[in-house]
Amino acid sequence: MTDTAEAPAQGALATTTKTGALRIVQRTIIRAEQDFDIRPLYVNGLSGLGGGESTARQSGEGDGAEADRARSEDGAKYHYDDTANSGAEGVSSFGAITHGGALARSDHRLTFGTYFNAFPASYWRRWTNLATVKLLVTATGQGTIFVYRSTAKGHVQRADAAVFDSDAPQTIEFELPLKPFIDGGWYWFDIEGGRGNLLLHSAEWGFETDSTERGSVSIGITTFNRPDFCVDQLVKLAEQPAVLDIVDEIIVVDQGTEKVSDHELYPEAAAALGSKLRLIEQGNLGGSGGFSRSMDEVVARGAADYVLLLDDDVVCEPEGILRAVAFADLAKAPTIVGGQMFSLYDRTVMHAFGETVAKWRWFWGPAPGTVHGHNFAKQSLRSTTWLHRRVDVDYNGWWMCLIPTQVIREIGLALPMFIKWDDAEFGLRAAEAGYSTVTMPGVAVWHVPWHEKDDTIDWQAYFHRRNRIITALLHSPYERGGRLVRESFETQIKHLLSMQYGPAEMGLMAIEDILEGPERMHRDMRLRLGELNALRKGYDDSIAKPDLDLYPKARRKKPPRKGKSPTAPTSTVGRAKLMALGGIRQVMPVRDLAMLHPEANIAHIDLKWWLLSQFDSALVSSADGTSAAWYKRRPDKFRDLLSRSVALHTRLAREWPQLAQQYQDALPDLSSSKTWHETFEASTQK
Repeated sequence: MTDTAEAPAQGALATTTKTGALRIVQRTIIRAEQDFDIRPLYVNGLSGLGGGESTARQSGEGDGAEADRARSEDGAKYHYDDTANSGAEGVSSFGAITHGGALARSDHRLTFGTYFNAFPASYWRRWTNLATVKLLVTATGQGTIFVYRSTAKGHVQRADAAVFDSDAPQTIEFELPLKPFIDGGWYWFDIEGGRGNLLLHSAEWGFETDSTERGSVSIGITTFNRPDFCVDQLVKLAEQPAVLDIVDEIIVVDQGTEKVSDHELYPEAAAALGSKLRLIEQGNLGGSGGFSRSMDEVVARGAADYVLLLDDDVVCEPEGILRAVAFADLAKAPTIVGGQMFSLYDRTVMHAFGETVAKWRWFWGPAPGTVHGHNFAKQSLRSTTWLHRRVDVDYNGWWMCLIPTQVIREIGLALPMFIKWDDAEFGLRAAEAGYSTVTMPGVAVWHVPWHEKDDTIDWQAYFHRRNRIITALLHSPYERGGRLVRESFETQIKHLLSMQYGPAEMGLMAIEDILEGPERMHRDMRLRLGELNALRKGYDDSIAKPDLDLYPKARRKKPPRKGKSPTAPTSTVGRAKLMALGGIRQVMPVRDLAMLHPEANIAHIDLKWWLLSQFDSALVSSADGTSAAWYKRRPDKFRDLLSRSVALHTRLAREWPQLAQQYQDALPDLSSSKTWHETFEASTQK
């Protein structure tokens, strides 16, 4: 720990210390104008006793005596009161966030052991060759800086401390080792006022390295009929000089009919960004088509080291862009660096900490040991044990993903999947070529959460099924895709028992297209969506109306037996019994009244196959709460779809080895720039 004469300039990416060049990789984010509802992601107040208390004990886990022994030397006064001090009131009780920095009141403490301001040491330990990290803290006043570290088990230890007593800004430097972080752990610091207040001006984390040259990045935004979101994102990027300093271009690929260029604020955003903004308009080729266009344009231009893919409907923490580029610059080898995802509606809730593909089931989901929907306002980083273990991933969602152009040159663009699984397939393909993906804590966006929509029963059901199977054909390590064919058939049965004949038909269409071969994938990029929407018009379950009063009132000829509502099966035998009974019901005559009135109103949260299988018709609301559809049981459709489902899944399992080879052989052409150019051009033809 050393003192330096001057504070480093806020926003600088590199500075010089007594020992040589220092590459700043993470700046502590302190904003006076920050919304109160996300304040717990940046700073918290502390109260009570035990500032270094074990997170295992805080979360109710582990041995109490061991946790007591793990307390820091200063542990008599403070503990992390996550619920009492998570919001604006908690912070203001202990200090204030001002335009000059963060103020810890006398004998009170603020902690920066938070999602955006703690330092994810284990990720730097694993993916770089760096040995020590430096923390530079600039403050004024009287008080103490306490530096802590955690272990992969979530235990907390005090790492260092320094006393401030200065009427002028003073910078203190901490040198901290990365060696103990092989499996997990973070660094962070707290500030505590002494006999007077302590004002934190800035804090930066950096490495002494010869690699001080910064990489440049081009940002690729794909948009479809969201001009408000997209233009707002451009306006905010224009207000970030530190980000624009490393940006070569911002490429907006507009595939919609509501044009970004027609938005009233677009001219202002375009003027502010100047030559750094390029707008490309093309036909709707989905996410994979828009992001492939961005990747292709960046590689062809040859000026940027990375392309950063961003969804059009996200709100980005700008500092995360700088952190992602810094991490990629200093990684041992070219590395894909992904951002994590928070809910746009409940902004302290994280929905994606890390993603993997379960190889036997061949289904995506949260990485082992992680949780979807963690709320940092209720339980902080420090008090959540699983957050301290390093998480390795298979891929990163393209809501925010930084890809080295070297990777794109070697493995090609995205597959022509339109939507769904394109990001997962690209990550798996990159891994097979020797390139890792790191989902980096402290790099994040806010995005519409998945539970606000159900894309498994609308037109996207086709792409879910088709692209999941194609990705398995390309990358599954198991013969015939492990359990995938069986799960696909089970999905069909659930759709049929739920009177969801439209999704069932689209699932079969997906398998038929796969069996036809990879040659049609680029063709389907342009035409399949329109064909799917036309198909769905023939199915009751796919036709929605905006108000329940537009349908007849729910009525049943007979009330439920003994007044009991259906319950979920609790065992394998019970599940099989319900499926069998539901299957028998599907071929029985439909009650006449059920065609005139729905038998029940089913909220989307209760949309389960075992419940819907009890009815001859039902009014079912949508996931976003804006509409409802009248499901009706159709025995003729059930028989036809069931027969075809058995035949197609049998054929898929039988032909799997040949199909896998066929798709693997076609992969280079499907992802090539040449083939994509033909699709780009065809999409713009009138």
